[in-house]
Amino acid sequence: QVQLVESGGGLVQPGGSLRLSCAPSRSIFGLNEMAWYRQAPGKERERVSSITNYGGASYADFVKGRFFISRDNAKNTVYLQMNSLKPEDTAVYYCYAGTTVAPYNYWGQGTQVTVSS
Repeated sequence: QVQLVESGGGLVQPGGSLRLSCAPSRSIFGLNEMAWYRQAPGKERERVSSITNYGGASYADFVKGRFFISRDNAKNTVYLQMNSLKPEDTAVYYCYAGTTVAPYNYWGQGTQVTVSS
């Protein structure tokens, strides 16, 4: 079974930067989109950013201009560069992979990002 392995989370001061990475344990058949979601305590999971096979990226309004998603198609690895971090960015960040064939969705185990002074 494919697993998405995330790394790069941690504790950072407000205004700082972190870079998250996500790589599948093996090649994913039918992969067409990779994305990042996040979930803060007591809140629903929300989509942060996504990127297609062709490099088309989208961002939630609350991260536009601060977060940047990129993808290495050869490695099926997706990155999330997070700049100008704010305390409200504190959450568990989850990697997501969408496919055109079943099971259609893969999720990582999550990585904690804490923004605090």
